Amino acid sequence: QVQLVESGGGLVQPGGSLRLSCAASGFTFSRTRMFWYRQAPGKERELVAGISTAGVTTNYADSVKGRFTISRDNNKNEVYLQMNNLKPEDTAVYYCKADDMSSRTIGWGQGTQVSVSS
Repeated sequence: QVQLVESGGGLVQPGGSLRLSCAASGFTFSRTRMFWYRQAPGKERELVAGISTAGVTTNYADSVKGRFTISRDNNKNEVYLQMNNLKPEDTAVYYCKADDMSSRTIGWGQGTQVSVSS
């Protein structure tokens, strides 16, 4: 059974940092591309960052470049999103997603809330 479980969300002040984690199970993690998405209230879900199977290639939405870093540990079956210099507009529910080598979605996590406010 595919499971993706996010953690690490919370309330942080503008300029602060958070590190999200996503623990994966039920599939061969090292053969999946992993992604972080987010969805703010009243908005569509958007891609934040992606990482290749071995972690060599990453990509980011323009809005988070230079502030967010995606990484993965294939020994732990986990993917991370380090978020620095957080802004109020980063407030959203953050989800991790796994795609197989053919870009088919394997599963989504349940989401973790990130709120940036003073």
